[in-house]
Amino acid sequence: MNYRNLLIESLRSGTIASIVIMPIGFGFKYLGLRVGHYGPKLAETLFGNASEAVVMAQHFVIGWLSAVPLVFALAIIGKRAPSVWIGALYGALYYVLVNSFALPLLYGDLTPWQLGFSYIYPSLLGHIVYGASIGFTARKFIESNKFRSASGAID
Repeated sequence: MNYRNLLIESLRSGTIASIVIMPIGFGFKYLGLRVGHYGPKLAETLFGNASEAVVMAQHFVIGWLSAVPLVFALAIIGKRAPSVWIGALYGALYYVLVNSFALPLLYGDLTPWQLGFSYIYPSLLGHIVYGASIGFTARKFIESNKFRSASGAID
């Protein structure tokens, strides 16, 4: 497998998806809903009193790292399944596993499931759009077979 091309595609698609979800987050924040709750908390844990620039940079780094497993899975699945739907499913699963269970557990917070639907849907929708965006933008990369090694193998 050509891991270099997979990583480059993860950076490209992860960057686009990280930008695509920003208006959704800003919109929900404008409406007074909780979204992006753990970005500043994580930045403070890692860097102390982190500036908005650090939180923004962290947003992109997490977007890149989170794109890697999805792009890898899409390369394996190939054209057998619609990549946008696989991406949306990935985003939903990512939200459930990371943002609604792991991070609340790490920080000793109540889960969104305990807090109510208004704490669930803003971030869940953002994660679904994030994954779907990667599924959409990585589609041509997957169809081009640029992730295959010279022998044509993907595993």
